[in-house]
Amino acid sequence: MKIAIASEGQDKNSEISSKGGRAPYYLIFEDKKLLEAIKNPFATGSGGAGFSVAYMLADKKVDLVIAGKIGGNMETALKEKGIEFKDESDKKIEEVI
Repeated sequence: MKIAIASEGQDKNSEISSKGGRAPYYLIFEDKKLLEAIKNPFATGSGGAGFSVAYMLADKKVDLVIAGKIGGNMETALKEKGIEFKDESDKKIEEVI
């Protein structure tokens, strides 16, 4: 299972970001191994970040997204793409992996 985690930093010692669509980074894991750290190109700018991030993660074949908060637009887009999601907060990435 491929898991994408919204992150405040680029490694597994980072905090889970409270902002789903606007998270600074997304870390992609498979079998507890970090495959990729992506600087979120949608972290700043105008609306539509949640949709854009969901589509970006779908292109990466992600099965589950973990973030501190997932907004309505991102939730809708993840459901549309068949990606599960889980809200986690106040934890380090290492704790949920």
